[in-house]
Parts: sequence; structure tokens; C-alpha cells
Amino acid sequence: QVQLVESGGGLVQPGGSLTLSCEASRSITRSNDMGWYRQAPGKERELVARWSSGSIIYADTVKGRFTISRVNAKNTVYLQMNSLKPEDTAVYYCYAVYSWRQSPYWGQGTQVTVSS
Repeated sequence: QVQLVESGGGLVQPGGSLTLSCEASRSITRSNDMGWYRQAPGKERELVARWSSGSIIYADTVKGRFTISRVNAKNTVYLQMNSLKPEDTAVYYCYAVYSWRQSPYWGQGTQVTVSS
């Protein structure tokens, strides 16, 4: 079993920045696919950024503004979000796929609200 705990969400003005963190209870070196999804009210959950087998994928809507990174020694993956827009408002979820299970583990989600 793996627990993922997100932090760093909050209220920010348009154009501002936030950094989300996701700490895993097991070593993330054993995960070859992890990243972030988000879900806005009334919308489906969508991929934001993904780190898979050494490759990084970003949603077109966040390219150039968001950066995913990881620190293996801290079992933590980050999402640096710059130039935030109101349409970035959503609950952000961290996920991780570990070698012993096909389905991903999910965090509880953290709210990001971009508003003036």
C-alpha cells in the first residue's frame, strides 16, 4: 500500500505562482509513472503533467507555465505552477503507478483557486 499526501494548494491571484508537493510513503524510485491530474467543477479529471519512464508530458494548456520535478531522496514529486490563470482553478491530484500494481495510487487532492 502507498499513501500519497499533497500539499501547497491555496488561493492565488491571476499571474501568481504556487508549488504543489506530493510525498509518497514508499520510494518513488519504484514508480515509473507518476504525476498530476486536476478536476474543475463540472468537468472531467484531466492530465496536467506526467513523468513516465524518464519522459515528461504536459497538457497543452499548461506547457511553458508548469514544471514537474521530483526528488527521489524525499520521495516527493512537485508541480511548480507559474502565470496562473482563473481556468487553472481545480482540485489537483497526485498519482503514482508502482511496479506491483497496474492501477495508480491517488492522493486526496489539494484545492487551487486562482482569483482576484
